[in-house]
Amino acid sequence: MAGQMWWGSHRMKTINVLVVDDSATVRQVMTDLLKKDPEIRVIGAASDPLFAMEHMKKQWPDVVTLDVEMPRMDGISFLRHLMATHPTPVVICSSLTEKGAETTMQALAAGAVSIVTKPQLGVKKFLEDSSSQLIEAVKAAAQANMKCMKGGTPPAVPVAQKLTADAVLSASTHAMAQTTDRLVAIGTSTGGTQALEVVLTGIPRVCPGIVIVQHMPEKFTAAFAERLNSICQIEVLEAKTGDRVIPGRALIAPGGRHMLLKRSGAQYHVEVVEGPLVNRHRPSVDVLFRSVAKFAGRNALGIIMTGMGDDGAAGLLEMRQAGARTVGQNEATCVVYGMPKEAMKRGATEREIPLTSISHEILAYG
Repeated sequence: MAGQMWWGSHRMKTINVLVVDDSATVRQVMTDLLKKDPEIRVIGAASDPLFAMEHMKKQWPDVVTLDVEMPRMDGISFLRHLMATHPTPVVICSSLTEKGAETTMQALAAGAVSIVTKPQLGVKKFLEDSSSQLIEAVKAAAQANMKCMKGGTPPAVPVAQKLTADAVLSASTHAMAQTTDRLVAIGTSTGGTQALEVVLTGIPRVCPGIVIVQHMPEKFTAAFAERLNSICQIEVLEAKTGDRVIPGRALIAPGGRHMLLKRSGAQYHVEVVEGPLVNRHRPSVDVLFRSVAKFAGRNALGIIMTGMGDDGAAGLLEMRQAGARTVGQNEATCVVYGMPKEAMKRGATEREIPLTSISHEILAYG
């Protein structure tokens, strides 16, 4: 049967992928790497969007991997056309440059699911070393609920050993019983960039301080924070160590580093640290949530949103056990109902609510 593979008594759907990149080397390497996974089939490779559209007339892919800087038609224009005519999961392959980061933010806003980064030099070796990241990105995209999809986030690189937040957190004092400062902690992954835009643009400047982990590669969170800051009433910043968590401000963990909540007296600030991948992510939602449980306790609201995997479920449970309020995004409005599902299964969330209700929840809490 076309599009399906049999393994013993179990059937799984093969993911048909179209690779679009103007570099012949990148097309060949990505094709070879993707073909190594039995759940993925590369149905074609195109050097630009116009050739891609010709191919798609013959066979429509489940996922498209797309470079953003190409001849004849740029990737952003192609992406917008695709989302307007036939919404299809797209994984953006973007260079690790400031220009690339800005362009990728446009791609996520236009409907891309996630990002796979590539350097300007040594692309072949980099892609080979990051093959697991590429495969995870494609599999995450294949699961995306395109009815909810207006943007996306990158999955993190998987590793053999799955560490917990204990690898980053150290023993420390517990939360104060009550403070005048309340805060909101948000964790999200695939589909989170547009979901966060919905939430943060719906909040007036008078709101509790917010700390956010959005799974995203290094160099991309700064552009993401700048974009949100330009369209939100509240201040949105890429976090750095010592930044205060104050009303009217949202701090986003920088890609490639963990963010922890700390307390000085009754005031909260963040610490940005190096560390291993936790739950296969850096930054990790669990690291943030567990530090919030420890230092804020009942003075916090925890929110877990769209994303693959289980990062954040354990930390949110600790927050709830410490007296924090906790909610999850409901399945109907998630691009990928993974993280909220796992949190609900563990009893970490009190209830689930639609995406459009999250900003109201934050205001009601504050």
